[in-house]
Amino acid sequence: MTKDISPQFLFLPFITAVAALLLSTGLQAEPSGPRQANVDARRILAADDEPGNWMSHGRTYDEQRYSLLTQINEKNIDRLGLSWRYDFDTHRGLEATPIVVDGVMYVSGSWSRVYAFDAASGKLLWQYNPQVPPEWAVNLCCDVVNRGVAVWKGSVYVGTLDGRLIALAASDGSLLWSVQTTPADKPYSITGAPRVVKDKVMIGNGGAEFGARGFVSAYDTSTGELIWRFYTVPGNPAEPFENPALEMAVTTWSGGEWWKRGGGGTVWDAMAYDAELDLFYIGVGNGSPWSREIRSPGGGDNLFLSSIVAVRPDTGEYVWHYQTTPGDSWDYTATQHMILAEIEIDGSQRKVIMQAPKNGFFYVLDRETGEFISAKAFTDVNWASHIDQTTGRPVVNPEAHYGQSKPFMAMPGPAGGHTWQPMSYNPVTGLVYFPVMSTAYPYMLESGFKFQSFGWNTGNDDLVTALPEDEAQRKEIKAMLKGWLVAWDPVQQKSIWQVNHANIWNGGVLSTSTNLVFQGNGEGYFNAYSADQGQQLWSFFAQTGITAAPISYAVDGEQYIAVMAGWGGGVPLIIGGMLTDAANQNVSRLLVFKLGGEKQLPPLKVQYRELDPPPLEATPETVQQGKVLYHKYCGSCHGNSAISGGLLPDLRYTQMHAVWQQVVLEGSLRSRGMVSFDQVLNQEDARAIQSYVIARAHRDKANLEGMTKHEK
Repeated sequence: MTKDISPQFLFLPFITAVAALLLSTGLQAEPSGPRQANVDARRILAADDEPGNWMSHGRTYDEQRYSLLTQINEKNIDRLGLSWRYDFDTHRGLEATPIVVDGVMYVSGSWSRVYAFDAASGKLLWQYNPQVPPEWAVNLCCDVVNRGVAVWKGSVYVGTLDGRLIALAASDGSLLWSVQTTPADKPYSITGAPRVVKDKVMIGNGGAEFGARGFVSAYDTSTGELIWRFYTVPGNPAEPFENPALEMAVTTWSGGEWWKRGGGGTVWDAMAYDAELDLFYIGVGNGSPWSREIRSPGGGDNLFLSSIVAVRPDTGEYVWHYQTTPGDSWDYTATQHMILAEIEIDGSQRKVIMQAPKNGFFYVLDRETGEFISAKAFTDVNWASHIDQTTGRPVVNPEAHYGQSKPFMAMPGPAGGHTWQPMSYNPVTGLVYFPVMSTAYPYMLESGFKFQSFGWNTGNDDLVTALPEDEAQRKEIKAMLKGWLVAWDPVQQKSIWQVNHANIWNGGVLSTSTNLVFQGNGEGYFNAYSADQGQQLWSFFAQTGITAAPISYAVDGEQYIAVMAGWGGGVPLIIGGMLTDAANQNVSRLLVFKLGGEKQLPPLKVQYRELDPPPLEATPETVQQGKVLYHKYCGSCHGNSAISGGLLPDLRYTQMHAVWQQVVLEGSLRSRGMVSFDQVLNQEDARAIQSYVIARAHRDKANLEGMTKHEK
């Protein structure tokens, strides 16, 4: 860790002694001068008075991600250029929103590492590595990403992939405290950004696919002491419930023993806070396993899965909920970004909360009561025909309740019509801007499903999700998938304009008071559009796909635009190599722009490799067995149909066939995150997977014969 040593450290012993004396008398010393990250409720609530700072995840508690800065506008956007950059020593996805306070930027990177920069010059002030065990990556569905830090009264807070919540000194990155927020012996994870409300730092977790039971926790910002915890799904009905709301929730679960499998409902991303109503909102995820038929065979809504829940930030007391997908069986999480706003509906000003969750419908709710106001589909949807205006419930297509006999090709799929990438609300245009996907996915119950303590537990038949190996068929499927940036009118519930993208996995959004919308995309470009019409006004080639959301800030009267660039996340890991046109060579970097910026990126190096697999000696039956096992245990990291998305090794090209057993069963590459799979695979299984990989390499090598190097 690098540090800047300033003169006040010479007086540290004296200051420490005085502070100790004051603490012993029940008083706390106030700093005599400015300190880094000196953020409190007063400053965040008055964030519009200092638009040069970006002090909270969504800039303000309402999470609108709207900048009031005016220096960069439509007339001079063509002068926007790169001011500085920082290249990270990793090749995994970057999804964080930077925090900027008083000229210092705080941001998290891959593996939950934290960095502080001089926001004007880009000078690295300090960095902190929480030393997440590499092997913990096996417990992650969607890359070793982190979506950001929170700052409060001189401290920086970050959640780690292995479930810790850490507080660092904003001045030098030194560790203040660390708590394990999740059961250390279970496959929980944290990738979301904390929020701080009323001296409490709120954090959720992920892991529903692996069998976690979701909850959100509040910790004392000074000590790390647990203040309250709200569980999102009921535990064992034979035992006392942790809060009264679960007594209501358990009546919506019927049959089965979901608590033995966790139940799901993890709060892995979105949160928001209304200070006037004193309500803290959380977005709740999918069930575990995915299918209600398995976890709750008697039916029921399965609260609080796929719901927005409002609680009191002081106590975690339940206030209201709205469930976007009752009885969810499709991984339609409601963990997506939530925006608070005041908009005029039918002639009256309404305090609303807005969300575009995975299920493909854009929701507008009364945020005081949870009352349903409206919802319309913003992408291709076939699992439900519409949302009933009277009940606020989806009218579900009967075929969507899939079984074991045939798959249901659902739209959207588990990637969602929109997932975690942040939206932006512009109060001038009255529009919400967000990236949209049109995807399809075959759901079919896994025959003889048995819960495992290691690996994914979706309950879905993995083999039916394997994409075709035939190149022509893959191109046909690829042509069906679409991604675009939409400007959505939440009052009329319709699209005003959209910009089509070449692939489905694109970045979060920033809008500004100068009629600008900024977004990065999977093709590797960072673009600016006019907020009212969607006209592209500026573009910068970042050399790598961008999924994070930009921010804007100012230092010494100069405005900057910053974005984390680095191709990664769930879609690139699983299907990125087969279905996207992304700049899927990962280059993990932070990019910062200003008017007149003249810095240039180094030339992009593109490597070309030849497929050179060993002879295929296995029988077709063994290859087929390997195909089944590969998609059950390997595809979520190394890519569907053994085509990597560019983040982890593409096994078709591997030169490690001689040590395959040692890697797969003995964990010889544990230090690089490849753990042993001996809990679920034996030597015959490992050989079958190897045979499938070799067969895939031979097939694709044959497909490439006769093509020019450029075509390849």
